[in-house]
Amino acid sequence: MKIGLYFGSFNPIHTGHLIIANYVAYNTDLDKVWLVVSPQNPLKPAGSLLNEHNRFHLVEMAIKDEPKLRASNIEFSLPRPSFTIDTLTYLTEKFPTQEFTIIMGSDSFQNITRWRNYQQLTKNYPIYVYLRPGHEVTETHGARVEVLKAPMLDISSTDIRKWIQEGKSIRYLVPDNVLAYIAENNYYR
Repeated sequence: MKIGLYFGSFNPIHTGHLIIANYVAYNTDLDKVWLVVSPQNPLKPAGSLLNEHNRFHLVEMAIKDEPKLRASNIEFSLPRPSFTIDTLTYLTEKFPTQEFTIIMGSDSFQNITRWRNYQQLTKNYPIYVYLRPGHEVTETHGARVEVLKAPMLDISSTDIRKWIQEGKSIRYLVPDNVLAYIAENNYYR
């Protein structure tokens, strides 16, 4: 089975994330896409993160009726901060019959040389890169890259958190059940 790993803070998960995950699940050779909730991204400040179990729950809620998508909390039990190469090494040992592919935006891919042991990553795992405006893929850094033109929404979790704090509506930016749960639990206030 071929599994795509879509890593993210998902702080919170939004429609843009879901469109990309669903597009990759149905427009590539992958059998499933796992949305891997990162407890802590080494390249991002930890302060603004909602608790990882709450973020994981929001991801589960957002994708509950989609059979090709799955929420993964695999990094919760691994040392922190989470490095993609360590997660993939662990997954490859734990699920030796699965074939893993990394899914990332072209903006992140441009920074891959800053990642821990990126040569090992690019050598051993295919990477599906979805294009982001202003971030063309001009260099593969030795990776087996497949460039995808997934539909893009110009929304960010940062903006969503800001709008919640300002008391503005985030309807349609997140699934309705996620919207209700965020409001009910006063997340990001």
